Amino acid sequence: MTGGSRGIGAAIVQLLAKNGAHVAFTYSSRKESAEAILKDLPGSGHLILQMNLSDESSVQECMKQLTDAWSEVDGVVNNAGITKDQLLMRMKTEDFDSVINTNLRGNFLIIKALSKIMMKARRGSIVNITSVIGQTGNAGQSNYAASKAGLIAFTKSIAQEIGSRNVRLNCVAPGFIVTEMTGALNEDQKQAIQNKVPLETLGQPEDVAHAVLFLLSDESKYMTGHTLNVNGGLYMN
Repeated sequence: MTGGSRGIGAAIVQLLAKNGAHVAFTYSSRKESAEAILKDLPGSGHLILQMNLSDESSVQECMKQLTDAWSEVDGVVNNAGITKDQLLMRMKTEDFDSVINTNLRGNFLIIKALSKIMMKARRGSIVNITSVIGQTGNAGQSNYAASKAGLIAFTKSIAQEIGSRNVRLNCVAPGFIVTEMTGALNEDQKQAIQNKVPLETLGQPEDVAHAVLFLLSDESKYMTGHTLNVNGGLYMN
């Protein structure tokens, strides 16, 4: 599980552990937060690993630490991601590259490394956290939208490549979820968002976590290449 030290990632880690999973999750800089989550997780055998998803050598080192500790991996959740929002005419090339390298290329590195273990075992489920912005686009977020839309297409393609090995890949596409990012919005901004959502409320991190749990479990064993929307009806397809 990448990006498990806060927000949606922390909710996923906690729900998986609560349901009996041994969870290894990464953090980039919030070691104290990761350690606090680890300490409170039910069960035992959990791991935290430091990783910079945009740095290939960091990803490789993290994957080595994981596979040295665990010989089997049944599920993968790619949740870590960044934003560097700006209108196109003001966006720096390095900010575009940084978002693509982290949100898309980084997930490519994780999936390439861990899908080998799953293919050998002939079982496994990979869940990629994309976004409603990757489905609708959003002014000022062209880099983020491109990375998340690319992740959906990447997921569909790899699902076709390795489905014969009983390894599944799906996406969860959250809408506006109550996190640190939405916590920075004022009440007028929150109300404007809610007015666009048919269910007239923001989602909770646990809403996304339950969708991830479903896609990792055998209850979704005949689903692959699918994007499950958790957005209150903001985008329907």
